[in-house]
Amino acid sequence: MEDKGKKTSIKLFEDYKVRTSWDREKETWYFSVVDIVGILSESVNPNNYWKVLKNRLRKEGSQLVTTCNQLKMQSSDGKFYKTDVLDTEGVLRLVQSIPSPKAEPFKLWLAKVGSERLDEMQDPEIAINRALQYYLAKGYSPEWVNQRLKSIEIRKALTDEWQRSGVKNTEYAVLTDILTQEWSGMKTREYKDFKGLKKESLRDNMSNMELVLNMLAEVSTTEISKQRNPKTLDENKSVAKQGGSVAKEARKRLELETGKPVITDENFLPNKRKAKQVEKKD
Repeated sequence: MEDKGKKTSIKLFEDYKVRTSWDREKETWYFSVVDIVGILSESVNPNNYWKVLKNRLRKEGSQLVTTCNQLKMQSSDGKFYKTDVLDTEGVLRLVQSIPSPKAEPFKLWLAKVGSERLDEMQDPEIAINRALQYYLAKGYSPEWVNQRLKSIEIRKALTDEWQRSGVKNTEYAVLTDILTQEWSGMKTREYKDFKGLKKESLRDNMSNMELVLNMLAEVSTTEISKQRNPKTLDENKSVAKQGGSVAKEARKRLELETGKPVITDENFLPNKRKAKQVEKKD
């Protein structure tokens, strides 16, 4: 299965992330099997659970295995790897193969995802409003949410520019690392470690100022790329560094004026916030 005509994203079931891919031509959702297996089985090693289950289903002659395809999806390390995926019908068969109290609510969630996508295709504003309500429900301030939604638009413009310049999806993480390190002094993984994050989104745990500077780095990279018209990965790396340096200068000037660092280890994870508050009291 080719990735052409497909758009990858992440959907949430309760507090679990499920990697998805929308095939525009077939108008079909594809879901990461390992993510679903992890939710239903609650296994500490969903990859191994799926490997054993797949072998058993293969021996039983199940059609589920034969209809299972592979797509490149982003892993927790930011890189893209081929992973087993199933369409909605395949996922429903998978749910029947794994005894789980989450089976019925997951089926309802699956139907809801399909319905939401069709609604969003008719009116993109629905997707924006849904994201707005999601962040507000999580406890983010309206001001932060507005910044976050704008950052999504800016990131999309950057990846569109990278695509125009011939950058492959698998190379986005490389350029993002360069851009992030230039303005913040840390690569993406180092930044997440600094904030105590694992699989959580870095942007969802940035302060308003961090988010603004990251947006400045990305929009600067986009505009410089349009002017320089890079053709190779190395040329795009140079542009990403230049874009990041614009935000770096802004960060340094702000830190000079305020006398305090912009980069903070604060994040939006409730448990980690509480732990830090206890540490400060002690």
